[in-house]
Amino acid sequence: MNQNLLTRIAEALERMAPLPAYENDISAANAFIWHPDPDRLEPVLEVARVDLNLLIGINRSRDILLENTLFFAQGLPANNALLWGARGMGKSSLVKAVQAEVLARGYGLKMVELAREDLPTVGRLLALLAKEPAQFILFCDDLSFSSDDQHYKSLKAVLDGGIAGRPKNVLLYATSNRRHLMPRDMIENERSTAISPSEAVEEKVSLSDRFGLWLGFHPCSQDEYIDMINGYCTAYGIQLPLDDLRAQAIEWQATRGSRSGRVAWQFFTDLAARMGVKV
Repeated sequence: MNQNLLTRIAEALERMAPLPAYENDISAANAFIWHPDPDRLEPVLEVARVDLNLLIGINRSRDILLENTLFFAQGLPANNALLWGARGMGKSSLVKAVQAEVLARGYGLKMVELAREDLPTVGRLLALLAKEPAQFILFCDDLSFSSDDQHYKSLKAVLDGGIAGRPKNVLLYATSNRRHLMPRDMIENERSTAISPSEAVEEKVSLSDRFGLWLGFHPCSQDEYIDMINGYCTAYGIQLPLDDLRAQAIEWQATRGSRSGRVAWQFFTDLAARMGVKV
């Protein structure tokens, strides 16, 4: 047997061998990103987030989610939460800001971001987190499912936990533009094609029912939009006559064709740059 063949066999066996286990250091950070194959938690040393006090116009959702998270951080019963509604209204920002507020109050709380396409690996992630002494928020951002998507079945394992149950130190927070996580045409298609339409629809719609908290985010009014920008200006020390600020902000939203917390921040970013203020 020649040397080249032996080398190729050795390389093939090496590729087939299981990857070495990754050593996760939970103390390395307060936030992580889950990466499968090999399974590992990537530390995020600096989370991109907005201060909780700067999230204007979502006071009720803010207070409910903060209270629920504080309960969980103290080891008390707490609900999984679905934050749904209009784009750019602070759903993701609220989750990250609430974790920062809980940490600032002296409670240990970790956050792990799980991508939708990695949902089939969530069982392995839960098994890993269950062994740790910390409390974890499992964060799924912009969660939704298409008509041929079976990932939603994996999500049920997080919400219900199957026989073993969800680990007591893990809570799921998800954001979505859809209240039921499924597109309307998918639900209507199930009604029209299934042998038992009501049961087929119920299986998919019931997924969102498994969240204990539903927090709705709706398009903001023009006054709320201006208030958001005023809050940013106050926080970063930018002074501008209110009429001038209002006129510029309204012109900005008109060019964008939309009005939301995200648009307010984008306008403020442009304003701060023009004023020579770093944010």
